Amino acid sequence: MSTTTELLEYSFDGPESAPVLVLGPSLGTTRHMWDRQVPELTKQWRVLRFDLPGHGGAPAHPAGSVAELTTRLLATLDSLGLQRFGYAGCALGGAIGIELALRHPERLASLALVAASPRFGTADEFRQRGVVVRTNGLDPIARTAPDRWFTGGFAAAQPAITEWAVQMVRTTDPGCYIAACEALAAFDVRPELARVGVPTLVLVGADDQVTGPAEARTLVAGIPDARLAVVPGASHLVPVEQPAAVTDLLAHHFSTAWQQPFDTGQTVLPAASAVPVPAAVPPAVPVAEIAPAAAPAQPAARPDRYETGLKIRREVLGDAHVDRALAQADGFSGDFEDFVTRYTWGEVWDRPGLDRRTRSCVTLSVLAAGGHLEELAVHTRAALRNGLTPDEIKEVLLQTAVYCGVAAAGSAFRVARQVILEETTPAE
Repeated sequence: MSTTTELLEYSFDGPESAPVLVLGPSLGTTRHMWDRQVPELTKQWRVLRFDLPGHGGAPAHPAGSVAELTTRLLATLDSLGLQRFGYAGCALGGAIGIELALRHPERLASLALVAASPRFGTADEFRQRGVVVRTNGLDPIARTAPDRWFTGGFAAAQPAITEWAVQMVRTTDPGCYIAACEALAAFDVRPELARVGVPTLVLVGADDQVTGPAEARTLVAGIPDARLAVVPGASHLVPVEQPAAVTDLLAHHFSTAWQQPFDTGQTVLPAASAVPVPAAVPPAVPVAEIAPAAAPAQPAARPDRYETGLKIRREVLGDAHVDRALAQADGFSGDFEDFVTRYTWGEVWDRPGLDRRTRSCVTLSVLAAGGHLEELAVHTRAALRNGLTPDEIKEVLLQTAVYCGVAAAGSAFRVARQVILEETTPAE
């Protein structure tokens, strides 16, 4: 099995001898969201723009985490021989920038975070968006993109740009879009912001309703060397809506806050030239004439599965459901909630023998057979989150009807149908 890291699609603009500035796009957009910045930025920098997987015609190799997207970006830059660069990213592209600053600070000369956040909404919101796309395709998301990305006045005055935005989303690979939603659902670096050690510009549209000024101020408060720029008359896709203001802010930031490789007084070597640290030599062990009997091995302590179980329970059932269940627990039911978290989720759901889709199929059929309709509703939502389509859930319940009875399956169909309608109907 190949372990080669998939590379990202990219384009270069600007003089080959200039320092490199990398521009990262947001979810649902392409590298062309930065078109209006390129003419001015290329006067000082060699600009590299990249596309997310499955966006803008890029190969559809889904990446399910921000860390994986960052790894692919670095592999792409390594293939070009680029070790050090400035970076500006919008929204999901900004999350990649934070990941770079936290995990690979030696590569960054300076950082700009546009319409970004240390946590993008809630995990439930993005997993719900994935369910909608899996069921309905990207058209509902595409049609509402201008409302999320632009102010009302701009969208009305610029119909060509508005249609361009819609078509960008429509032409994105659905599987890659869903994977990117999963990446944003799992992204939360709030406790780590103090470790971002590069000069950072946090730039946000004043009217951004997705990741607005409040999220930007959280970034500025947490990052030691950060400053805030709020652009009036702009919403989420601020580089498109207010291109001149964004270009000026980026040019000023990267002109004045570009760290040199040796700022810390330590030599930063390229990754390929890293010097291995010699292993410590163990002290000599005297050889006894008669070795004492070895003490019997003690069984390894079983790990506490609560935190693992809580994480999986939240990923499958959603934060809102789990928070509600835990909040309702009291002295009588608290031990039961603890049991469910540790053993149902931390032990069984974490076993490697079945994937989550298959476990959802099993759970749905058992709940339908037992007539546990309230739990069936919960696990129908979970099945959609785990990647089952409504048609696949229908097949599970049809199979249940054959082996467990038509009456049980009929009740299950009624419950599942209502849940599927609620979960897959796009928000207006």
